[in-house]
Amino acid sequence: MPRLWDETVDAHRRAVRAATVEATAELVHEHGLRAVTMSQIAKRAGIGRATLYKYFSDMNSILVAWHEQQVTVHLEQLVSIKDGPGEAGARLCEVVTRYAEITRSSRSPHAFDFPDLHGHEHAVAAQRRLRELLGELIAEAAQSGAVRDDVAPAELAEYCRHALAAAFELPSDDAVHRLVAVVLAGLSASDARS
Repeated sequence: MPRLWDETVDAHRRAVRAATVEATAELVHEHGLRAVTMSQIAKRAGIGRATLYKYFSDMNSILVAWHEQQVTVHLEQLVSIKDGPGEAGARLCEVVTRYAEITRSSRSPHAFDFPDLHGHEHAVAAQRRLRELLGELIAEAAQSGAVRDDVAPAELAEYCRHALAAAFELPSDDAVHRLVAVVLAGLSASDARS
């Protein structure tokens, strides 16, 4: 098969998958998870049911694809901040804040959560990458004196990840920012001297 044909077919497949995931997200936001059918998804995506079933066997497989897409976008945001300009301590503050905001936003009435999603391979890999990202940034910030160095960066990364998970339950953006302040205080080099 010629390369151009391969690229065209691959582009078409990506477009069908993207349209399906987007249609599903829209329908779930409008009607709720339990009210959405595969027929509605196919119609909203502008494809036939047979085509839909070629790409996704059931609603769960579409939700997994949606979740993987969301997780990828969020990780890319965090990596971009981590690798961006500025002092390591400031970038760490920005990463911690953004992660807390992402965590809280997953609670919104427009987000849909399916308990099985967090145990999927992509979610486990994302958590591992988040730990690495935080650990690398914490180590860099510790070298510059912005973060305590009496605790291993990997341990501090786990502290951040677990503490910031509380943002999911918080009632407001202000509460999220207070949580971020507490987490950052726990990382502070001045705390290590106390």
